[in-house]
Amino acid sequence: MKLFPFGHATHPQWPMGAGLVLAQLRAQMALADYASAPTLGLLYITDHYASHAREILDYLSAELLEVTDWAGTVGVGIAANNVEYFDEPAMAVMLCALPPEQYRVFSGVAPLGLGFEPHTALVHADAQTPDVAELIAEMAARTEAGYLFGGLASSRGDTVQFAVGGNGNIRGQGAAGGVYSGGLSGVAFGEGVQVISRVTQGCQPVSRERTISRAQGNVILEIDGEPALDRLLGDLGISLDKPQEAMAVLRATLVGLTVAGQSAVGRTGSFGADVRVRHIIGLDPARRGVAIPEQVEAGMPMAFCQRHAQAARADLTRICAEIREELEPEEMSLPLAAAMASREAVSVPSPARRIAGAVYVSCTGRGGAHFGGPSAELQIVRHALGDVPLVGFFAAGEIARHQVYGYTGVLTVFTESD
Repeated sequence: MKLFPFGHATHPQWPMGAGLVLAQLRAQMALADYASAPTLGLLYITDHYASHAREILDYLSAELLEVTDWAGTVGVGIAANNVEYFDEPAMAVMLCALPPEQYRVFSGVAPLGLGFEPHTALVHADAQTPDVAELIAEMAARTEAGYLFGGLASSRGDTVQFAVGGNGNIRGQGAAGGVYSGGLSGVAFGEGVQVISRVTQGCQPVSRERTISRAQGNVILEIDGEPALDRLLGDLGISLDKPQEAMAVLRATLVGLTVAGQSAVGRTGSFGADVRVRHIIGLDPARRGVAIPEQVEAGMPMAFCQRHAQAARADLTRICAEIREELEPEEMSLPLAAAMASREAVSVPSPARRIAGAVYVSCTGRGGAHFGGPSAELQIVRHALGDVPLVGFFAAGEIARHQVYGYTGVLTVFTESD
């Protein structure tokens, strides 16, 4: 599998930005190591370009006639190899060379039909869609692996998704022109498209693991048999007798929880990949309860947590290392091992890693500012994986497996077999 051509640019005028991206794509498609005839395009734009979404898609489609299928969405920020674009007009495109029979683009008006068995799927969703979490779980259940990756679109203006399939025509697409609002869209992949995906957490527990012992709807009423609000105040070491001090700590505190039967906090004191982090949206002094934006049940493990930059860096480095270890062969030649160990070679795509391209979806609450500097988060990924093609966006919620996360990053790489 050859490398996927990709390009990214920022410019106040979208035609200029698109032109810069096209120049990068065409230059790479002329190189021997890159795919020359890709058919699937992944397109991510910042919300500065959202009002021009259809014009951008039409322009790229007309300029790249070999690309018959498109998917993507909008974010307040977007990602590319080694760089992020926040609060500026920008776009990123990656052209994937995959067997046409091994993927299908879908949307709310053109769902997956019979005759295609999805193994995994890249999913973009609108956070304002009713029951979006349930729709994502249903979509995951339709895949053979039960695994989705992607995120919820984020925008301060129009929230758009791109979905075009089969030479620009999806039955039922109508006047949408491949640009949609609401629901789910994305690309379903067959078993022949191999991906490796990992979730990285951005929060650190500030209490030991506890268990919800009584709840009603989205309100936690008791934790370990004690009133939830009392347990929260005790774990944080604060008192409502000092409201200003208490509120400052409470605003920085979140809840990490998982399903009954699983552990929320691992042996290292960090969250596992299955933990979902949610905001505290209210306190109920009358019932001594704590409200979060998710339905909870008795028996669910949980821990109070806070965003933690150092823990986020360490966990992102961990998942990149896991992907590298899974891709690198058990045995390699001495020259190849020396090349991979060389500091100068860290940015060179390694044939041993067999990565054709990558998609990274991170939380809008992460990014370089959380990691210590501009584009620091993407630089960690590049340092670990090498200079591989990568695009993505900063989401209002990250999708992995069958659920929606928060304050996480979801890194997925497309690979070739041994």
